[in-house]
Amino acid sequence: MKTVVITGGTRGIGEACVRLFSENNYKVFFIYRKEHEKARTLEKQTGATGFCADIQSNEECDRVISAITNKCNGIDVLINNAGIAEQKLFVDIMPDEWQRMIDTDLNGVYNITQPVLKNMLSKNDGVIINISSIWGQCGAACEVHYSTAKAGVIGFTKALAKEMGLSGIRVNCVAPGMIDTEMNNQLSNEDKNEICAQIPLGRMGKAAECAELILFLASNEASYITGQTIGINGGWKM
Repeated sequence: MKTVVITGGTRGIGEACVRLFSENNYKVFFIYRKEHEKARTLEKQTGATGFCADIQSNEECDRVISAITNKCNGIDVLINNAGIAEQKLFVDIMPDEWQRMIDTDLNGVYNITQPVLKNMLSKNDGVIINISSIWGQCGAACEVHYSTAKAGVIGFTKALAKEMGLSGIRVNCVAPGMIDTEMNNQLSNEDKNEICAQIPLGRMGKAAECAELILFLASNEASYITGQTIGINGGWKM
């Protein structure tokens, strides 16, 4: 049985991954920050194991990965999904808001990946899947800090894939478009309808559809895919 670690596992794409990977015979560990009750419910429903940690903290990430590796023979797949989003004019973004975005959406990927990678290198095998965004590919007005962090995730993916290829470790990136998750609940129905009108498939995506792509990238069927950023956006960006 393979082991997967999923960050941001209690909501949206992360929760969909916890459910799907559990259904596909993975030993699932997920990391969350606040939602203790939801984490306990998810554990009962899926058999997965949750750990509370703040991915902004290097020390907490080291601690939680050490605790996970003590419960399994090794980590086979890492899904860097945890992140935050915010809509704000660039001139109104305060230094602490900018730093919080970078610390969560970009530095958090570094903080978790490094201890996991050390484990993967010991066996010359592993898969890392980073969740970026369509805005990391083409940028979004009023989301400069978010777009910057998510673009950094794409660069991180490409560079690490080159570095880890000969060690048997694949690194890929998924860039979702408009997905129907809690992160987009701040949008009005009117805003959502306007966006869907620009999408060739005419609708928002589902978290479960993203999870299916991530499951494929984690599988042996994707064994010759690395360093790629794969959009799942209904044709919004081609």
